[in-house]
Amino acid sequence: MLPVEEQIRILMHGVEYGDEQIRVTMDHELRERLQEGRPLRVYLGVDPSAPDLHLGHTVPMYKLRQFQDLSHETVFLIGNFTGLVGDPSDKDTRRPILTPEELEANAHTYTEQAFKVLDPDRTMIDYNANWLGKLTFTDLIHLASNFTVGQFLQRENFALRRERGDPIYLHEFFYALMQGYDAVTLRCDVQVGATDQLFNIMAGRTLQRAFGQRPQVAICVPILVGTDGHMRMSKTQGNHIALNDPADEMYGKVMSLPDHLIADYFMLVTRVPAEEVEEIGRQLQERSVNPMELKKRLAREIVGQYHGPEAGQSAQQQFESVFQRREAPGSAAAWRIATSPSRHNLPTVLKELGVVESRSEARRLIKQGAVEKDGAVVSTDEVEVTEGSVIRVGKHRFLRVEVRPAD
Repeated sequence: MLPVEEQIRILMHGVEYGDEQIRVTMDHELRERLQEGRPLRVYLGVDPSAPDLHLGHTVPMYKLRQFQDLSHETVFLIGNFTGLVGDPSDKDTRRPILTPEELEANAHTYTEQAFKVLDPDRTMIDYNANWLGKLTFTDLIHLASNFTVGQFLQRENFALRRERGDPIYLHEFFYALMQGYDAVTLRCDVQVGATDQLFNIMAGRTLQRAFGQRPQVAICVPILVGTDGHMRMSKTQGNHIALNDPADEMYGKVMSLPDHLIADYFMLVTRVPAEEVEEIGRQLQERSVNPMELKKRLAREIVGQYHGPEAGQSAQQQFESVFQRREAPGSAAAWRIATSPSRHNLPTVLKELGVVESRSEARRLIKQGAVEKDGAVVSTDEVEVTEGSVIRVGKHRFLRVEVRPAD
């Protein structure tokens, strides 16, 4: 193992708690455990609430990978029981309740996708239905007796809903109890999670104390902003980059990111060393390099991680051909406009040119982030196009704009 101070430098880099005192406490507790000279037991839990993992999920996964690379024991926990309730941490409305069958179907894809980041030889996979499904009502009473209603109502999302007069359902309180009991069962030294998991991780510390265990260290990482540049990455919002996206599509989505996210993405979802990321941040701040070139490197890094380096190079060549040199494929349909620039309702145009079967399909594709104009994801129905603009719908459908004034 590396010296303790070197491990601390790596493991505490990029963490975020929103509270300096918590950071100091976690730094101190992690250092104490590392000084014991033994492999720590570290876990990350993910609920299978959708079939696909996206880059937002990989932020804590990369932190777990750092623990793996430092020879610590790691557990990737699939929340096939916590998923029945759904984590309220990142929602200001009630989550829909999934069925066990839906959770099981989603969970089947998670391990394969997770191993695109994690080392399969160093990863233990577990499922929390193995122990949560065996708890009795008496057990639940004992778990709940360690918390007050006031503690839960102080949570930001619950407080917001209470202020609006929106309902807060009793089963939503159970989530933190269940995740806390995961920590008790796994007897872990460390739990990794996004910043919105801090309450749940602290609940685990409370329950571990109640069960006579040493409380786990919380390692919290930032929440990844999606391709829209404002909201957290989410499939629901259509601003996500899925791990299973085809290489060209993944590359194009990364290239659509606003420039202010470049350094964050390098830090949170790539393996580029921290020193290089700091240099990239400096270059962006000083405007000493074209952000487009940095974004190309970022896109190559991300595509290379999930599809291999050759796919990253190929995707870049395709992007430069289609969107920078505007060399739309020969199969591209012509979209003729009378003046340049001009503004149009894109769903109507796509329907009239036969690219989609209906305007509703076009709107759905736009919402999913599957429509691009000159390499940037289209987020609204109304778009402004100019001579030579290229519209891509999905992976294979293209439109090239031509100016043909009316006679």
